[in-house]
Amino acid sequence: PNGPTQRASTALLSKLGQLHALDISFLALSWHEMNKYELNSYHYNAVIDACARKNVWIKALQLVAKMARSEVESSAVTCNAAISACEKSCTWKKALDYCGTMSQTKVERETITFGATISACEKGGQWNKALQLVSEMTQS
Repeated sequence: PNGPTQRASTALLSKLGQLHALDISFLALSWHEMNKYELNSYHYNAVIDACARKNVWIKALQLVAKMARSEVESSAVTCNAAISACEKSCTWKKALDYCGTMSQTKVERETITFGATISACEKGGQWNKALQLVSEMTQS
């Protein structure tokens, strides 16, 4: 279709996220889908990052699930943004669960992954879980 390139679309979605324009980010993503644009992880990551900025963990995890249904491969950036959304929303259990599921995928957990999950556990007063993650991190 005629219209924005993938790079321009990603830039638009990223800018909307930086402006905390989450609703418009979702509208733009939907517009791309309706117009049969091939969406990739960069597009989704931009909106998932916007969810993290606005502390909207449910929508972030819904987008990750939508990526899987659409057969768009997640990256470490995707997972870290989703965990960050959980961490910023003080939902330590979801962050911990999602971090745990990463070990079952091709996506490797990074320092950022562990850091955001540890921070979520700390915010939830889950010190033992945070210490377990520190132990896991030093072993990997």
